[in-house]
Amino acid sequence: MLYPLAMKPEPKPGEWLAPDDFDTVVRLTPLVAIDLLVQAPDGRVLLGRRVNQPAKGSFFVPGGRISKNETLAAALRRISRAELGVEVRLEDTRFRGVYEHFYATNSRQTPGFGTHYVVLAYGLTAAPETLNLPKDQHGEFLWLSEADLLSNPEVHLNTKNYFAPAAKTG
Repeated sequence: MLYPLAMKPEPKPGEWLAPDDFDTVVRLTPLVAIDLLVQAPDGRVLLGRRVNQPAKGSFFVPGGRISKNETLAAALRRISRAELGVEVRLEDTRFRGVYEHFYATNSRQTPGFGTHYVVLAYGLTAAPETLNLPKDQHGEFLWLSEADLLSNPEVHLNTKNYFAPAAKTG
């Protein structure tokens, strides 16, 4: 049902937008997201091969968008359930910084505009066997050392930037 803008219901926390509404948001504004820098106790980093745009086909850290009216704590719990198969609490993570990601594409592959993310990166430690990794956003998963992910051409540059030496000192 189409509503005049003033009558359109506001989304509930965690609720997906209608595709046309989402296209408008992506075309006009940056998205705010959380990326999860998951490291095993031995230091290896969890990466998944993305099945959707943007960054389709690349290995990337798990993450997702924050929705309107959703607190950071609620978003992190929802995103971790969806991406890791377990719920992670904000207080069990380490804030790693704010990053920007720019892509020429968008999730629906609509021509004419790309995607701009402002990403809040949170680090956490988790043993691989404690995760129940879903396959809807990532077709396969790898656990790589930081050195291996930095040298792997299939790991997206935006993921490499989380672990680059400049990111750790600046």
